[in-house]
Amino acid sequence: MKILQSVHPDDFKKYDTALIRERFLIADTVQKDTINCVYTHYDRMIVGTANPVTEQLFLTSYPNLRAGYFLERREIGIINVAGQGTITADGQSYELNKFDCLYIGKGVKNVAFSSKNIEDPAVFYLLSAPAHTTYPATLLTIDNAAKVDAGSAANANLRTINKYIHADGIKSCQLVMGLTILHAGSVWNTMPAHTHDRRMEAYFYFDLPDGQKIVHYMGEGNETRHIMMNNYEAVVSPPWSIHSGCGTANYNFIWGMAGENMDYTDMDPIAITDLR
Repeated sequence: MKILQSVHPDDFKKYDTALIRERFLIADTVQKDTINCVYTHYDRMIVGTANPVTEQLFLTSYPNLRAGYFLERREIGIINVAGQGTITADGQSYELNKFDCLYIGKGVKNVAFSSKNIEDPAVFYLLSAPAHTTYPATLLTIDNAAKVDAGSAANANLRTINKYIHADGIKSCQLVMGLTILHAGSVWNTMPAHTHDRRMEAYFYFDLPDGQKIVHYMGEGNETRHIMMNNYEAVVSPPWSIHSGCGTANYNFIWGMAGENMDYTDMDPIAITDLR
């Protein structure tokens, strides 16, 4: 499992494009019949994907976890971003359509992923954080997720925020997770920008058409940088960094956090006029 080390904001100012991509971008994770995970030193969040096509995939531990099984000391949130699939957790099966979310708590030993249709396989996006206690496995469909509309068509950022794992939703130790769907003609997310010094965040971009790009903005508000991103790529955002993006076409994205608290509104806003 690849490891991403933490980066100091003063050092980040000296990074060129290649180094920014190496230290923050998580690319090429969606591969047929493979589970790919990356371990980050931002609140020890693990970011990954599972793409079962012709066979069932099993979530196993990694040497650097020093654990008997993956969820021995961890919890995990999973959102399906493609065809219908099934997740089995210690013998209990859960059916996930596109945009549905499953939370699995600490202590579950056996987790398996499969697809219903080989021609339209599932792609599961995974976020895992350390856990101090056990919460029950919970499935939440897109229809039942808490929804918040934000932005406007005039500013090209009209979007619906779907909250799954949060203080008033699926219970977890520290994991917060949701999905934002951009409306037709809107391409901006999370603008005006913000930081939250008490939590890290990761974005996963998907449903971006072939040949299009996401411009993901990061860095301190007065010293911004960007990464050009493709479909099915994730980016890690340190607590000191803004996290905002704009696409050359419509797309959707999953946001996930871990850290000091689970208060969704705990943000330090930065006015658009103050961005540099």
